[in-house]
Amino acid sequence: MEIAYVCEWEKRPKSNHCPSIPLVCAWSCRNLIAFTTDLKNEEDDKGLDNAFITNIIRPVDLSHMIHIIDTDHPWDVYSINSGHTEVISCLEWDQSGSKLLSADGDGHIKCWGMTEHLVNSWECTQSSSVDGDPIVSLSWLHNGVKLALHVEKSGSTNFGEKFSRVKFSPSLTLFGGKPMEGWLAVTVSGLVTVSLLKPNGTLLTASESLCRLRGRVALADIAFTGGGNIVVAATDGSSSSPVQFYKVCVSVVNEKCRIDTELLPSLFMRCTTDPVRRDKYPAVTHLKFLTRENSEQVLLCASSQMGSIVECWSLRKEGLPVNNIFQHRSPVVGEKQPMILKWRILSATNDLDRVSAVALPKLPISISNTDLKVASDTKFFPGLGLALAFHDGSIQILHRLSLHTMGVFYGSSGSSQRVGEEPAIKRQRTGGPMLHFKALQFSWTSLALVGVDNHGKLHMLRVSPSMGQMLDMNTLLRHLLFLLEYCMVTGYDWWDVLLHAQPGMVHNLLEKLHEEYMRQNQALQQVLSTRIVAVKASLCKLSSATAARACDFHAKLLLIAISSTLKSLLRPHVLNTPDKSPGDRLSEICAKNTDIDIDKVMINLKTEEFVLDGPPLQSLQQLIQWVGDFVLYLLANLPNQGSIVRPGFGFLRDGASLGMLREMLVMIRIWGLLKPGCLPIYTATSDNQDSMFLLFRLLTKLWLCSRDESHPQDPDETLIDECCLLPSQLLVPSMDWLPINDGVITKIQSKHPLRLQFGKPYTLPGINPNAQVEVFRIPASQKMDHLRCLHLGISPTEDSKACTRCGCVTMLRSPNKTNAMRQWEQRWIKNCLCGGLWRRIPSTLT
Repeated sequence: MEIAYVCEWEKRPKSNHCPSIPLVCAWSCRNLIAFTTDLKNEEDDKGLDNAFITNIIRPVDLSHMIHIIDTDHPWDVYSINSGHTEVISCLEWDQSGSKLLSADGDGHIKCWGMTEHLVNSWECTQSSSVDGDPIVSLSWLHNGVKLALHVEKSGSTNFGEKFSRVKFSPSLTLFGGKPMEGWLAVTVSGLVTVSLLKPNGTLLTASESLCRLRGRVALADIAFTGGGNIVVAATDGSSSSPVQFYKVCVSVVNEKCRIDTELLPSLFMRCTTDPVRRDKYPAVTHLKFLTRENSEQVLLCASSQMGSIVECWSLRKEGLPVNNIFQHRSPVVGEKQPMILKWRILSATNDLDRVSAVALPKLPISISNTDLKVASDTKFFPGLGLALAFHDGSIQILHRLSLHTMGVFYGSSGSSQRVGEEPAIKRQRTGGPMLHFKALQFSWTSLALVGVDNHGKLHMLRVSPSMGQMLDMNTLLRHLLFLLEYCMVTGYDWWDVLLHAQPGMVHNLLEKLHEEYMRQNQALQQVLSTRIVAVKASLCKLSSATAARACDFHAKLLLIAISSTLKSLLRPHVLNTPDKSPGDRLSEICAKNTDIDIDKVMINLKTEEFVLDGPPLQSLQQLIQWVGDFVLYLLANLPNQGSIVRPGFGFLRDGASLGMLREMLVMIRIWGLLKPGCLPIYTATSDNQDSMFLLFRLLTKLWLCSRDESHPQDPDETLIDECCLLPSQLLVPSMDWLPINDGVITKIQSKHPLRLQFGKPYTLPGINPNAQVEVFRIPASQKMDHLRCLHLGISPTEDSKACTRCGCVTMLRSPNKTNAMRQWEQRWIKNCLCGGLWRRIPSTLT
């Protein structure tokens, strides 16, 4: 483990940390992190920057605020004045990573959602409460989606074998089997409360006691079973008391929520039965199920002021012993020995330093003994280790089944050692509270760990996929490729995988990822077609040698989206056409017809299917102009392909993309007959120059060279000579490529941790991994809306939003009113074309 970056408050409140205040942190599958701080300041809020602390109510109490960041822009923190009157005790993301639950010490639960789909704008959408009853555990109901990751089949060519869907029932279903949204919480008095979100937006709430004899619940955790039930583990905080388990069933009867509870087998921690340790660890400080979909394995930590001990337990079926009196009774045919469920200890640690936080991995790999052997054989360790943070500032990674130490991070020196190594410099213990983590969370691929310390700083740590073991480059590439494929299939963000991709690995990762993708069946390729382009674009930004290709991949995403939108506007002339849509017929005819004359290709099409009204066509002109400019730019740069790699170079041998451009030129040519004002505008040196005819002819010749991707041909001399003449016939536009990504992922490839401040964007002086691309950009005088393809002027006054992943900028409010453009804008209203999330940016930063 090693630190990637540390982010701290610019002006820290004067009062030091409050040990009694708990601190919570949650990491979503979209790489959003929500956390609280335990900092208090009863003075005036002049020391806080209102640019990143919003809606502050005096006196400032940061422990009642929720801070949300995306991992690539940690300085751009959005701090919500939560309205909680007591300290926030729980934070929980939903399975999609777009909703957040918060609960406090007064029994209030709030559901937060993005305003206008912006990661730095949140609002409370729903709330429920159990007045005066503090919440100790909180969870969303399960939606029934569970994916298994098969490490032993990582060498398979089929994604369906590597990642399989597991049969798992939702906690509650609506009519037709659709999972019902809602949440479940456990209170300190032993109540379980459930809130269900009905389709009409109203909230259905009910509460029930966990058992008849209600008692204090200091710690609790929630897990789910494959049959749709919920299991709650609870303890009163004393290690001498039993850890109780309850089955909770939720149902809706006569429009009312019903909760049924049932007591399950309980357990006593083994340290309380050990004469040596009986009174050594009086308090249970951490109680966690190993995974939220496995209610049969639980992790317990008992502590004192001096140290801690951790135990791992498993629920097993065992035969019930029969009394000797009944041993000789003749058995009934088919009778089986009665079975009972019993908790058995799997492993326990030796005496440890005092544990301050626990983090469990989210990667869905099973943890049987067979998997231990697979991990040993494949050297694939992500998801096998759990993290323990200690009061001395260190972190240990323990195997979550055997609890053997896999890696150690020494916080004070910022370095990590493999097991068995001695730190080079012994750390000196100092008086007073040491810097240590109070909250810890793994990323969704277990390759990163985020911690919030007792001074309110946020630390991002890399967790090596080899857990410190020496791996050859091919093995490491195979592990990273496996996790990138997992992110592609699930839709999870892959930012934490990029933390481990060094610039020298990028080319090999791109090649291998493309090879694996091409081995999938056609249907799966179509589903993942845009996602793999977005992954490739993210990888290319890590290396200066491939930075220009990142522009190509983003242009391809835009090209695919424009093509799909334009084709979707076509309607069949006769409604009962059985076979193919007009868009499919257009693709088929253009693929078969290799004529270089655009008018001859048009003859084979049913032009009545292309008839659209004037206003929709005119509103699409800026998209049509982008297609025309892009074709001209590519052809004009064909003679330069042997020089430095320029943006657009990747299209010159991409037969599928060139074919897509060719189809759109045909479509645009037909629409130009109906509405000449929608045609792309070119500046020609001759008045009688048919620009589209010329571009289609050259584009077709280039497409013929590369349409057979297995045997591409070099463009002939005649084509190159004609392309050389293009700048003398038409004015070649300067394409405005995407802005340079300002995220930290391109700045933390070195092993030196970055020091960041909340509210202050970070720039790395003197080093720009994408500097090569700057040569091909328009001067910074003109700002662009990259998705509407509009010029915004030198100083835009409109509020804008930027993608957290690719940096694409677009206006927040739509200037268009036609249905055709609204249809285009609906494609990226929630996410960018690359799948990244939107964040609001001030007009001065556009």
